Amino acid sequence: MKKLTFYTNPMSRGRIVRWMLEELGVSYETQVLDYASTMKSAEYLAINPMGKVPAIKHGDVVVTETIAICNYLADVFKDKGLYPQTDEEKASYYRWLFFMAGPFEQAIGIKSLNVELNADQQRSFGCGNPADTFKTLAKAVSGSGYVAGDRFTAADVIVGSYIGFYMQFGMLEKLPEFVAYWERLANRPARIRANEIDDKLLQANC
Repeated sequence: MKKLTFYTNPMSRGRIVRWMLEELGVSYETQVLDYASTMKSAEYLAINPMGKVPAIKHGDVVVTETIAICNYLADVFKDKGLYPQTDEEKASYYRWLFFMAGPFEQAIGIKSLNVELNADQQRSFGCGNPADTFKTLAKAVSGSGYVAGDRFTAADVIVGSYIGFYMQFGMLEKLPEFVAYWERLANRPARIRANEIDDKLLQANC
């Protein structure tokens, strides 16, 4: 098997990738990087020239960007069941992965700056009206299923992590749809394990 190395910091989106890795149950090595030193070292910049985490190295292959990493892992380890299996699942899976990477990230960024977009600006931004972006996501996670259908997939690791994080810090309104969806995910054993690992790393590096 190819060696899988995970580059992270417990105060980063690496927590999302950690959750994904724990869901998969695959063997991996963790390298914890410090923002002020090792993350900007020549060694790590050869992995990610942006000097940011998370990243993974799988054999000789390097993948950066949280959503790309989770999708890559789901694809490579298809036998773990977190990759979509039907065309219907794939359609929703990819739609909401790219929705989070594009419109949602943009809408959250705009909201964090306390900026109000006028009608012309909304046409220029991929998210359009940020409020509409959040309403669209709420509709996607409504009901009792998951974002790609009736099965939990890597898309739920991403969507759930974003919703849980931004609700926790007051940047996303606690709509009933978001709260109910997050409650279906928050107590998954793999997520609890991942949090425990990163919380211990955080305490050790304080």
